[in-house]
Amino acid sequence: MEDTLRLASEIERNVLLALTEDIGSGDLTALLTPAGRRSQGTVISREEAVLAGTSWFDACFRHLDPMATIHWQASDGERIAAGQMLCTIMADTRALLTAERAALNFLQLLSATATATRRYVDAVAGTRAHIVDTRKTLPGLRLAQKYAVTCGGGTNHRFGLYDGILIKENHIMAAGSITTALQNARRITSADFFIQVEVETLDQLEEALAAGAKLILLDNMNLNQLHEAVLRTAGRAQLEASGGVDLESVRAIAETGVDRISIGALTKNIRAIDLSLRHSEG
Repeated sequence: MEDTLRLASEIERNVLLALTEDIGSGDLTALLTPAGRRSQGTVISREEAVLAGTSWFDACFRHLDPMATIHWQASDGERIAAGQMLCTIMADTRALLTAERAALNFLQLLSATATATRRYVDAVAGTRAHIVDTRKTLPGLRLAQKYAVTCGGGTNHRFGLYDGILIKENHIMAAGSITTALQNARRITSADFFIQVEVETLDQLEEALAAGAKLILLDNMNLNQLHEAVLRTAGRAQLEASGGVDLESVRAIAETGVDRISIGALTKNIRAIDLSLRHSEG
């Protein structure tokens, strides 16, 4: 329930910011159309993808026309085909014209994240590895993009600096050692709090294991090192591979036996899905 309310609040915030940014003091071009007229819009996909962001799309139109009706032929998380009709919209003509760009921006962006995630998830199918996102998200759209990752079958890492501890190289240097950094982390959190430590060598892995680390990030290790890390860990901790992962390498990384593979490109290096919104008179 809490997650549902949080997501609803975030959709409201995202949409209000997007519409305010685009409309400003008013949509001058929409004034060229007669007031009070209603029109229909149809969204078509021009390429194969995984759909995500329908709630953001809907909210853009309903903010400007509370009576707008939107009927979806596909749901978030579903694969869509090139040429497929995704939804129809009936709304005030001016509202339809004004909200169109912001609505499509959300749908294209979030579908792109979901689509990229699904490609990685499909690539590691049959292994134990889960595809995980990162904090490398577009500013102001983190929760939206992390939602899209789940639509693509991926798993969310921590949402921010407030809900988990990731001990990286600079934190270890400041603390003096991996062991000390982990001890400090446990002092400021509850026993079940998310605490992960990043290691760059097998020696650091051994220190992290000896210190009782339960979640370890293997940073930029090659395949041989990943294999060895899995053997040495022997199930004592969850292992997450990270760094330089792409679609060509992800399968081999997954086959080393790691539990998780984190990929910044899911939310950072994406290309908007090609969608079209066509209008007709109601």
